[in-house]
Amino acid sequence: MIKDTFNTISKASKEVLYKDKNSKFFGYAIPVLNEDAIKDHLDELKKQHHSARHWCYAYQLGTDKNNIQFRANDDGEPNNSAGMPIYGQIQSFEVTNILIVVIRYFGGVKLGVGGLINAYKTSAQMALEASKIVTRTINKQFEIRFDYKNMNKVMRVIKEKNLKVIDQTLELDCNIIISVRLKDSLNIYNTFNSIFEVKINELEN
Repeated sequence: MIKDTFNTISKASKEVLYKDKNSKFFGYAIPVLNEDAIKDHLDELKKQHHSARHWCYAYQLGTDKNNIQFRANDDGEPNNSAGMPIYGQIQSFEVTNILIVVIRYFGGVKLGVGGLINAYKTSAQMALEASKIVTRTINKQFEIRFDYKNMNKVMRVIKEKNLKVIDQTLELDCNIIISVRLKDSLNIYNTFNSIFEVKINELEN
């Protein structure tokens, strides 16, 4: 059975706050699709919390388990006391395409590594609990090319299979881009590939 769904969050969480021995930990969960977006959000939060001591974070990108990108950053806290506990919550909630940032204002009392791990883990958990987690499908996009005279054949399949059209150019040379769930993609490819004078190609998403 092909797994063609993944969990992510639909929008940024509201700010959450965890306190321990006068230290304040502000947590944020943010949906992201690439490293540029991650950098932009981090820059924005650093401006917003310019007087904080640490901006620790973890992220995960990708929906194919063979192609997952992730990073955990302790930002000056003791090794593995901040970034990995945050990343552990991303794994625990089974979400991807997500950035979690926990910003610490030091309160004058050291928490020790155990205290830090608990604080960063709890802040990340609170941010995820404050988020709306949604399930999305993993889709492939195909380009279908054909002459205008074959329009009815192509449109019949699109209608019968209830396919989602992303873009179309219907002139003498026709071009339609469709989005198909991963588990249905081979079947749809073969259906169009078997129609005389119709060409189908998979597009890079």
